[in-house]
Amino acid sequence: MNKVVTIDEAAEIAARRKAEGKTIVLTNGCFDLLHVGHIRYLEAADKEGDVLIVALNSDDSVRSLKGPSRPVMGEGERAEILSALSCVDYIVIFDDATVDRVIERVLPSVHAKGTDYTEESVPERETLARVGGRVAIVGDPKDHSTKDFLKRIREL
Repeated sequence: MNKVVTIDEAAEIAARRKAEGKTIVLTNGCFDLLHVGHIRYLEAADKEGDVLIVALNSDDSVRSLKGPSRPVMGEGERAEILSALSCVDYIVIFDDATVDRVIERVLPSVHAKGTDYTEESVPERETLARVGGRVAIVGDPKDHSTKDFLKRIREL
């Protein structure tokens, strides 16, 4: 099964699964150089519902967020790695700075964000409230980062 879908396909899948009584969870991120913090975050997000959709920042989006030297791995490779995880049901690649547009189309019941956020600091909280979803802060403390791993690699 190909887990990478368009936003329109994700919206159709979410609507169908909601009609079956399933809880749709959306999470998002760059997932550049997947590490244990990402795994713990995704597994915790998956526990918030029945279907986990990951909105993956496109290469252009990552560059605008992280700088011109990122991403280390292209969106296709990052999506393929995420696809191998059993906790991830679907992946949508998006170009925007926030995941508001994906939320508006997919209408998740839950939007999972990492522990570097609070419910009040989630950029998409108003959009999520408008579509009737809730925020879930999940994962372990954010003491793992790709930026730190890259720094360590350069030092070695």
